[in-house]
Amino acid sequence: MATTWGAVFLILVASCVCSTIFHRDQQTWFEGVFLSSMCPINVTASTLYGIMFDAGSTGTRIHVYTFVQKIPGQLPILEGEIFESVKPGLSAFVDQPKQGAETVQGLLEVAKDSIPRSHWKRTPVVLKATAGLRLLPEQKAQALLFEVREIFKKSPFLVPDDSVSIMDGSYEGILAWVTVNFLTGQLHGHSRETVGTLDLGGASTQITFLPQFEKTLEQTPSGYLTSFEMFNSTYKLYTHSYLGFGLKAARLATLGALETEGIDGHTFRSACLPRWLEAEWIFGGVKYQYGGNKEVCDNLENFTSGSPFLCMDLSYITALLKDGFGFADSTVLQLSKKVNNIETGWALGATFHLLQSLGISH
Repeated sequence: MATTWGAVFLILVASCVCSTIFHRDQQTWFEGVFLSSMCPINVTASTLYGIMFDAGSTGTRIHVYTFVQKIPGQLPILEGEIFESVKPGLSAFVDQPKQGAETVQGLLEVAKDSIPRSHWKRTPVVLKATAGLRLLPEQKAQALLFEVREIFKKSPFLVPDDSVSIMDGSYEGILAWVTVNFLTGQLHGHSRETVGTLDLGGASTQITFLPQFEKTLEQTPSGYLTSFEMFNSTYKLYTHSYLGFGLKAARLATLGALETEGIDGHTFRSACLPRWLEAEWIFGGVKYQYGGNKEVCDNLENFTSGSPFLCMDLSYITALLKDGFGFADSTVLQLSKKVNNIETGWALGATFHLLQSLGISH
């Protein structure tokens, strides 16, 4: 998994846990322009909306984006984002697909309240599922997606072909890269200085960056390089998704419960949990009983975190960054869940791509 990095700036984007961005001294290009909880008041014909659902392993999230296309052929201006989420994720409803789809219906009401009725019919709505559904048996995953499609068909919004799908992990990484580099201003103008992204989700982790050295390209497996066109530019990116290496999947692996079905009456134990701990945890619709042994993390009383997984998670993240990706202790990473109140996950990049593919944004 180790990689030759050269002088790549890294941003850590954690969809369910955290995000990281290379620290920049200058302000982002839209600093202070808007808040994510606001919708623009002045709606005109040049105002565009996009609804993107992120069906992750730990929850389902809705992003309602507002754009203004001031000049045809140029980047639309992002005016705001409204974000809401529900837990658990769709994968928790593996045997109750209709009940899972109802969680999406509830979030659609957020979109109806946020978008003027005059724009409903031309506002696309899309749901993309990530590693949580990729880990489910194909038949059960498709049953969940079918019920969501039925919800979308009854909505007043524009429902494109393939509006509900499971997203490829590498594509997830590319779109997160687009989001972060757009929000930090790197995709404006012709700057070749970009930031790389590490997206740590619940069930998978992605890494994406724009290689700067020929040596990196020569040493990279062909399947890890992809050309991606957006905003009238083509980017040759290094990207790869590691299914099963997300934070929640790593917890199960550490507990020795990854290949089990949450055996009733059995408690999974780890030295990376405090020995006084006895608890239950639900992930992917399965209930696990877990506890600690005495050992590595026995002094957590000194920390204020409410998570009993604090020591285990930090140990895994450290091992992933240093032993997995090969980062040195001196590598500069910045953790960031939002940039100027906008979520740093893949959803914004996916919405840009959606608007372009439908010819709504030129």
